[in-house]
Amino acid sequence: MIIPIDQLASQTLDNIIEAFVLREGTDYGEQEASLEQKKQDVHRQLQSGNVLLVYSELHESVNLVPKDQFEE
Repeated sequence: MIIPIDQLASQTLDNIIEAFVLREGTDYGEQEASLEQKKQDVHRQLQSGNVLLVYSELHESVNLVPKDQFEE
């Protein structure tokens, strides 16, 4: 299920984004970016619709998924 980001409190969304960018294996290329830069980049992608915030009932978790990889 897709969660509309405008229905979340800003702090909740920020916490979800931060948890996502702090995961091991999140790659940002050859040039290292600060935590704040990474969070802003993910937030921009969510706002543009290129990335979706998805809730999994099966796993009872949320995840950020590229729009082109999302399957309902």
